[in-house]
Amino acid sequence: MVTRSAGVRTAVRETSFAMRSDNSDGSDDGVPVTIPRTPAREAAEDELSKPMYHENDPSLLRRLLDWVWERIGDLLDAAAEATPGGWVGLMVVALLVVLLLVGLRLRMGALRRAPGSAGRGELFDDRPRSADEHRAEAERYASAARWSEALQERMRALVRSLEERALLDPRPGRTADEAAAEAARVLPDHTTALYAAALAFDEVTYAERPADQAAYLRLRDLEEAVRHSRPRLAGDRPAPAAPGGGAV
Repeated sequence: MVTRSAGVRTAVRETSFAMRSDNSDGSDDGVPVTIPRTPAREAAEDELSKPMYHENDPSLLRRLLDWVWERIGDLLDAAAEATPGGWVGLMVVALLVVLLLVGLRLRMGALRRAPGSAGRGELFDDRPRSADEHRAEAERYASAARWSEALQERMRALVRSLEERALLDPRPGRTADEAAAEAARVLPDHTTALYAAALAFDEVTYAERPADQAAYLRLRDLEEAVRHSRPRLAGDRPAPAAPGGGAV
């Protein structure tokens, strides 16, 4: 491998030889030739510009990555200098931030989907089904111990049943919380249970927290009780609205 230092020496020798050749009278034979700085530099630059000295140069991508890592290192060094305890203090702060983010993720669950988005986050899909169909689907899931899906279908059966009884107006994009609030206005005796059912639906659908058999049985009993309940249509105070949730 040809090195740059070797190239510089070659350039100097060639320049020296050229200057000796230009001496026509030979009167300074044996006297060392002193090369001026400018011709020596130009000769070295010409020599080092040859491709054989750049065969092992890093690629443009490698140089870019090296530059990025240098800038990141500079930023970390500056942060460490500004943090009490230097690098140790910086690592402690970073660890605390990571733990905080993990704690928030566990506390809040998965991010909720936007209202009206497609997928199992919606209360009803594009194919309208009757309350009986949702109820039968819930029982099939329950027989397979798929409690989360069974709970979702039972909640859909409850809301669809109220729509079929004209106690709720059919409305695309309705959330479980909105359905519970509207149903509580005509079924005030079930207000607490309706809000609890909406919360269970939201946790399964959006936070992806699995339901168990007990949660499904509570919703099944509520759905059956609501189905046989007599609504209070006049003279009732409206139930308080629940916090908004995602579209079901």
